[in-house]
Amino acid sequence: MAVQTIAGNATTAPVDLGPAAALSCRECGERFELGPLFACASCFGPLEVAYDLPTGSPEELRKRIEAGPDNIWRYAPLLPVPADVADKPNLNPGFTKLVKADNLARELGVTGGLYVKDDSGNPTHSFKDRVVAIAVEAARAFGFTTLSCSSTGNLAGAVGAAAARAGLRSCVFIPHDLEQGKVVMAAVYGGELVGIEGNYDDVNRFCSELIGDPLGEGWGFVNVNLRPYYGEGSKTLAYEICEQLGWRLPDQIVIPIASGSQLTKIDKGLQELIKLGLVEDKPYKIFGAQAEGCSPVSAAFKGGHDVVRPQKPNTIAKSLAIGNPADGPYVLDIARRTGGAVEDVTDEQVVDAIKLLARTEGIFGETAGGVTLGVTKKLIEAGVIDPALTTVVVNTGDGLKTLDAVSATSQATATIRPSLEAFRAAGLGTA
Repeated sequence: MAVQTIAGNATTAPVDLGPAAALSCRECGERFELGPLFACASCFGPLEVAYDLPTGSPEELRKRIEAGPDNIWRYAPLLPVPADVADKPNLNPGFTKLVKADNLARELGVTGGLYVKDDSGNPTHSFKDRVVAIAVEAARAFGFTTLSCSSTGNLAGAVGAAAARAGLRSCVFIPHDLEQGKVVMAAVYGGELVGIEGNYDDVNRFCSELIGDPLGEGWGFVNVNLRPYYGEGSKTLAYEICEQLGWRLPDQIVIPIASGSQLTKIDKGLQELIKLGLVEDKPYKIFGAQAEGCSPVSAAFKGGHDVVRPQKPNTIAKSLAIGNPADGPYVLDIARRTGGAVEDVTDEQVVDAIKLLARTEGIFGETAGGVTLGVTKKLIEAGVIDPALTTVVVNTGDGLKTLDAVSATSQATATIRPSLEAFRAAGLGTA
């Protein structure tokens, strides 16, 4: 355990976050005691959690994990959470289905095995439940009483639900023009939901100001002052994919990019599994997916740049509409290091991909899932993704949240009178 004086609290208290040992700057490597910090005091680089990872044989650790609960807490020895986390009131997200997508594979010409990691099965129907679950434990450890976030929609719902379950107050901030389904889902949990006039980057700037104001005292912003812990929840996607593949690394994985944190943490999770000997070390490629209307990382990758230039978002994929992604440069590093790529697709291609996934595998993904599958299809056709290798596509949320994207082209086939004659006359029921 580390000892940290928490801003806004009068006392110094021990912090138990399991194997988490410190916070480490991703740029200069300086280490800090565990606390609600997110930027290095020396170089202003982003902080992430450093660990004292388990020792012992990989076989023993595998057995320990496999004997755990069917949620992310089976990986508690690798996460910044106390050992008794599974006994606390939380939403227990994770261990969602890894669907072997044979129908989709035939459609795309994939022969090496195609899988969809379908995170729409989480409690609030998106992967955000994973990251929030970790952030809640950090909030408890640091004595915060209010859980907050800036959100493009899914995170707002996840924070509202997790706070309700944990007995915390919540106040979340969203762009004013989000999809109505996400607004309702965020509001139903009873916390405060505040629409900000502007896009996500405007919302995020406001939250950064609120943290420094007395009004924000005692508030844990999951993706700001709790961000180092929050981000670690995405590692569990990597853990689950490899465990569900029989403790094997995928050859290729396609991941949507909003802030870019999910992609960077999935890579971190894969590297940890290799280091622990839980999977055999071998090359893998990571591909990032963006919508054309908000594609700053894709533009930088294709232009051969190291700097990600901000863009003003204009896309139906609002959950990915972050014009100035914090982890953008690190996404570029990972894509290049692994031999992957970052690509984008049009809104029309997003809709086509949503319908393709639904038609072939019975999975209704939200617009982010359409972006990921759309990019997968585009890269296969371009010869960038090898169809002979094992490929995993990440679907991060449920299409019921983004109905507007497909409603115009997804209507009743016909409306008829209740009679067989009318049914036949409409030419229905025939191959």
